[in-house]
Amino acid sequence: MFKEELTIKIANDFPGTKTEIDGRRVVYLDSAATSLKPQAMIDATTEYYSGISSNVHRGKSYSLELVSNRYEEARYKTAELLSCAGNEIVFLRNTTEAVNLVAAGLSLTKEDKVLICADSHHSNLLPWMARSSVDTVRVLPAGGLDLEHYYELLKLKPKVVAITHCSNVTGIYNPLEEMTKAAKEVGAIVLVDAAQSVPHRKVSVSKLDIDFLTFSPHKMLGPTGIGVLYGKKDMLEQLTPVNYGGGMVDWVDLEEFRLRKLPHRLEAGTPHIAGAYGLTAAIDYINEIGYNTISAHDTYMGKKMLNMALERDYIQVVQPDSDCDRGAVLSFSIPSQPKLDDIARVLSDTYGIMCRNGHLCAQPYIESVAGSQVLRISTYLYNTESEIEHFFSALDDLNTFMF
Repeated sequence: MFKEELTIKIANDFPGTKTEIDGRRVVYLDSAATSLKPQAMIDATTEYYSGISSNVHRGKSYSLELVSNRYEEARYKTAELLSCAGNEIVFLRNTTEAVNLVAAGLSLTKEDKVLICADSHHSNLLPWMARSSVDTVRVLPAGGLDLEHYYELLKLKPKVVAITHCSNVTGIYNPLEEMTKAAKEVGAIVLVDAAQSVPHRKVSVSKLDIDFLTFSPHKMLGPTGIGVLYGKKDMLEQLTPVNYGGGMVDWVDLEEFRLRKLPHRLEAGTPHIAGAYGLTAAIDYINEIGYNTISAHDTYMGKKMLNMALERDYIQVVQPDSDCDRGAVLSFSIPSQPKLDDIARVLSDTYGIMCRNGHLCAQPYIESVAGSQVLRISTYLYNTESEIEHFFSALDDLNTFMF
C-alpha cells in the first residue's frame, strides 16, 4: 500500500472529497480534466474578492499596489516552479489560449511544417492545423511514441515541434529531453504541452532547450480561468500580440503606440487577479507536499490502475504496455458497449464515481484506436487505492447486467 494514511490526510484538505450524492460519498476520478481544490487555494481566491478587489498596474494607491504585488508574486512563484525568469512567464486563460498565442504570434503559413504527437489534445492540434501544415508522429499500439518515426519526420525540418509531455488519454510520458534535443538539432522551435505533467512532476525549463511551455493551473489544484505560458525571452519578443488594449502599452497616440516590455505586452486587459492569488496558494501547497511525494503517488496509482484493468477481459486498455513511463491516467474501451454515456451515468448516480467518457478532446486518436468512445479514470494526490478498487468493483457489477 502506498502510504494510504498520508493520502487520506491530504484528502482532508479538499472539501470536494467530502461531497455526497444521495448519501453516498463522491469518488472523484477525473483529475486529468480538472483537479479538486484545497481549502488553502479557496481561501486565497476568496481573500481577493473579500477585500479591496482593485485592478492591477493601473494608477497609484496603497490597495492597488498591494494587489499588484500579490499578482506579480504569483508570476515569480510560477517562475521558481519552472526554474526560469519572472519576465518569461505570461498569464493567459489556459493552455489552449497559450498554444493559440504562440501559433498565431509566430505568423505561420501553410508552407510551414509543424510536428505534433498523434495523441495530442485538440488544444495542441487545432491551432497548428488552422495555420500550418501538420505532420503527426505515430503512437505505438502497445504504448509510447514511435520515436523512429519521430526522427524520420524531423528530417523534413519542421519549423515547430509541438510535444505533448504527458498524454491526457494514457498518462504516458514522452522522453522530453531526448525529443527536444533532436528537434533543436534540426533548427525547430519547441513548444511543450505540459498540462498533464506539471501537476505531477518537477519540470525545469532551465535544464531543457525548450522555447515555449504551457500548462493550466486548474489541473494542479489552482483555479480555472488562469493559464501559464513560459517562453524564452527572445522567443516571446518574436510573438506578435493577439489581443490589444489596456495594460499592454506604454504610450498611445492617434498614429502609433508603443508596447510594454515583456511579459505585459502579451497580457492585454484586466487579468484574472483572484486566479493569481489562487495560483500562488496552489504552488505553495504543492511545494509543501513535495514533488517527490506527488510523483511517487502518481506512478504508483498509475501502475495499480493498469494492473487492475489488465485483469479484466471485458475491457480494452488504450496503450497497455506496462513498461511505459506512465502516470495515473487510464483510458479503455468496452468492445460490447461502443457508447459509454449510460455507463458513466450509472457509475455516477449509483456508485458515486465521477469519471470521463467520450473522445477526451483527442478525437482523431481515440477514433483510430477505439473506433468510438472510451472511459477514462485519473487520480491526483488526494485519491486512495481503495477508490480505485471501488471503481473496478463497480465496473464488475455493471459487467454482470449491462455489458
